[in-house]
Amino acid sequence: MNKAVAGFSKLSKEEKINWIASAYFSNPENAILLLKKYWNSDEKLQKLHDEFIENTISNFYIPLGVAPNFLINDKYYTIPMAIEESSVVAAASKSAKFWASRGGFKTTIINTEKIGQVHFLYKGDVSKLELFFAQTKAKFLSETESITKNMKQRGGGILNITLEDKTQLLDHYFQLHATFETIDSMGANFINSCLEQFAKILKTEAQVYELFTEEEKNIEVVMSILSNYVPNCIVRAEVSCPVEELAEKHIPNPEVFAQRFVQAVQIAEVEPFRAVTHNKGIMNGIDAVILATGNDFRAVEAGVHAYAAKSGKYSSLSHAKIENGIFSFWLEVPLALGTVGGLTSLHPLVKLSLEMLENPSAKELMKIVAVAGLAQNFAALRSLTTTGIQDGHMKMHLNNILNQLEATTEERDAVQKHFKNHVVSHSGVVNFIEDIRKK
Repeated sequence: MNKAVAGFSKLSKEEKINWIASAYFSNPENAILLLKKYWNSDEKLQKLHDEFIENTISNFYIPLGVAPNFLINDKYYTIPMAIEESSVVAAASKSAKFWASRGGFKTTIINTEKIGQVHFLYKGDVSKLELFFAQTKAKFLSETESITKNMKQRGGGILNITLEDKTQLLDHYFQLHATFETIDSMGANFINSCLEQFAKILKTEAQVYELFTEEEKNIEVVMSILSNYVPNCIVRAEVSCPVEELAEKHIPNPEVFAQRFVQAVQIAEVEPFRAVTHNKGIMNGIDAVILATGNDFRAVEAGVHAYAAKSGKYSSLSHAKIENGIFSFWLEVPLALGTVGGLTSLHPLVKLSLEMLENPSAKELMKIVAVAGLAQNFAALRSLTTTGIQDGHMKMHLNNILNQLEATTEERDAVQKHFKNHVVSHSGVVNFIEDIRKK
């Protein structure tokens, strides 16, 4: 069968599914049944989901869990987390409980500045371009007032615009580099609208600037787009306590634990291979809350990893120290988040998640998200430096293995009892189930 298709987007949902099923599946009827099984029975709700993206054929479910007992700045939160990876929610909850009895998490917003750029090419005298920009800068602000009016009323808007000479990187390459405050919205549409207006003003004003030659007037705008790298939109989350207070069941010697923990963080600070996995663990917590609250985890991921390499070498996002008998663990991370606009006002579970967090502002959500990342990192490092990470992870993964094997209730009970005192592995569980079934 020819698997090229013309006018696919114009087909109805049923037609799209029928074509895919017949083109790609040995049993088209089963494929169609499975896709429809995940449709929502509420037609209005399903239509809402269908219109989030293009060419929808079904829903792809990810579990929504909660991690309770997070004490953040002396206030308790139950944090929603949308994630499919075993042990993430359990690890976050365990960290939350651990630190709640040791003063909880403290957070600080360092800055909330966001960035957008107009990238353009200019072939001419740089000093004339600089003079042109100085004389035109006020117009960039005044002629975007229709766009910025509502944002200004909420306390946001354009913070500044600068001309950046990037010709040492690329011939004739310049930028209008703009900074923004978008309050409780992530601000992508607002920023991009402003930038596109800047680009129009740039080209129009250049055409009538009397000091430019004809060639200099022909400024070529390549693109106008926000940046997901926001090194000045930073939140800090931290925990600390006297070293002796770290003692618990799996930490009989808190002094040794604290030293080993700090060493583990230091390794992630200097070794990129470790830092990537270390930071991935942080993002397990961050991404799960971002997804649950309707924010763009891809944008945050890209910006966070760029920030982790800001020194020129990829490094740990978190840091730890022991000073005067006090153990401290913290991270600073760039988070451009929103609590209004986009999915936050459309997706029913996003709205529920935000209500669970007591409808936070964007700044408050930054703090909560950063804490989830730090908690996740603490849990991972505590396991790595004490019992090892696989024991707990594989026990959480056990349910996935049992589901794959379609284990009965009796088989599940027997497996759970056996592996309380045995190392969990996929092959070990398979062999144990097979032995039960043989008997």
